Amino acid sequence: MFEVLTLNKIASCGIDRLDKNIFNVTDDCANPDAIILRSFSMHDMELPENLKAVARAGAGVNNIPIDKCSEKGIVVFNTPGANANAVAEIAIAGLLLSSRKIVDGIAWANGLKGQEDVGKLVEKGKSAFAGPEIKGKKLGVIGLGAIGAMVANLAVALGMDVEGYDPYISVDAAWRLSRHIKKSNDLKMMVSRCDYITIHMPLTDSTKNIINDEMFDCMGDGTRLLNFARGGLVDNAALKRAIDSGKIACYITDFPCEETLGMENVINIPHLGASTPESEDNCAVMAADQMADFIKYGNIKNSVNFPACELPLDSKYRITIAHKNVPNMLSQFSAIFADENINIVNMLNKSKNDYAYTMVDVDSVPEDLAEKLNSLEDVCKVRIMELQ
Repeated sequence: MFEVLTLNKIASCGIDRLDKNIFNVTDDCANPDAIILRSFSMHDMELPENLKAVARAGAGVNNIPIDKCSEKGIVVFNTPGANANAVAEIAIAGLLLSSRKIVDGIAWANGLKGQEDVGKLVEKGKSAFAGPEIKGKKLGVIGLGAIGAMVANLAVALGMDVEGYDPYISVDAAWRLSRHIKKSNDLKMMVSRCDYITIHMPLTDSTKNIINDEMFDCMGDGTRLLNFARGGLVDNAALKRAIDSGKIACYITDFPCEETLGMENVINIPHLGASTPESEDNCAVMAADQMADFIKYGNIKNSVNFPACELPLDSKYRITIAHKNVPNMLSQFSAIFADENINIVNMLNKSKNDYAYTMVDVDSVPEDLAEKLNSLEDVCKVRIMELQ
């Protein structure tokens, strides 16, 4: 029986996919085999010795200590694309909110309660909240993954002229894009041409504060900026200067912070991007399925720290080895198998940045095999599974 710890409330449709004869799901476990979570921060958490996998029911993994997990051979999963429609829909709503001063207008209208002849007051005051239509305007999409591609396509359908920037776009993502979307190779040039800009990229060391003074200087006056990706992508001090100078007419963020709260021409949305029942269900199902496949069979799909790996089931035992991506590892594994007179039925090795993952299917497993493999330098974690 594998122990699965939930650190947040996870949709029951996801938990129900875990076979109760194999997995015991609980919110109170000192040494789990796997963790499923949403926004709970694990950075101050001591990683349990038995932990093999962390499954994030969502795309962002800022709340998970990726480096610490990698060093211990703990595979971290996320669910890219599971919440794409929810975030894309709210981004489209953000385009309209940034243009039409709807939020300010609603607040003003609610303040008329108790006054005489509200109808006349509305007609007299509504001009203060006028704003342009988005049809025919130019939208720049920074990041063309599952969410960015969907936003770009929806904007095209609404009559916008759309340009996208993503130096790391995958073939699958490119296939999802409408043929009407222009591709830009220069971010500064793209933002200089756009009336609206929406950000859909992960927060990393290289993307932190990517929207900064230099980028704001490239924008035209009155640009409207949307951020439904991560708060740290925009330099808030530079944002304030851009708003004061008129470069930014409106900034919409799904990540309020002390600096943006109360800032003029900023609409702070309380991280509602993926807050739909459909999105939470999709993420829970995807996280549970990926975690279960890994725990039972060692297969990896949508991991942020280890490569995608999958082998068909055609032997009695499977050995998985999470290790550093350094030379001579396979020869060391093979030497141990040869010494133990183990016949290799199937084998797969893949790498991702500083780490690698090796799957070996065999017909027999001596008692001391795991100990010998674990004794090798640069091996992080060894698992032996009986498949039949």
